[in-house]
Amino acid sequence: MKILRRIIIVLGSLLILWLVMAAFVSGKCQYEKSITINVPAEKVWQYTNTLKAMDGWNPKNSTDPEMKKDWSGTTGQPGEKMCWISSKNTSVKGCQELTKLDAADKRIDTSITYAPPYESSANAYVKVVSEENGSKVTWGFTSEIPYPFTLMKVFMDLESSVGKDYQKGLSKLKEIAERP
Repeated sequence: MKILRRIIIVLGSLLILWLVMAAFVSGKCQYEKSITINVPAEKVWQYTNTLKAMDGWNPKNSTDPEMKKDWSGTTGQPGEKMCWISSKNTSVKGCQELTKLDAADKRIDTSITYAPPYESSANAYVKVVSEENGSKVTWGFTSEIPYPFTLMKVFMDLESSVGKDYQKGLSKLKEIAERP
């Protein structure tokens, strides 16, 4: 009985410690990656201004070319939506919806939701900026980790978890946009 009581006290203390520490960690999460593309921003914009156009350089297409996709809404307008389900792992599914399109500033904003068991949501964006010798494209997202899971942020390395996919996608976009 004494051992069980000690185990409960230790586990309870660890839980309290976790909750207190998590209260001091912000749940805000942001990541972005950029690439320089050697063509004018107007040309790059045509590969980033709709979900269908972005699908042409989506890094997930090479890892799961059989992914089932359903499209709805008007292409290039808020409400355009693409939902997917992986052919390799049917628990990997979600939707991305265009929420805002700013052609003047060459920026597209979307919301992404992943279905259980990997339930989460994020707001993603792609922006294209003119530079001296071409364009700079920045792809990023913001998200919120709910309390008390905020403490996990201390141990997260977004560069290793999503950076490779972002780099792969941006490199594919560069390849497509720079084709003669």
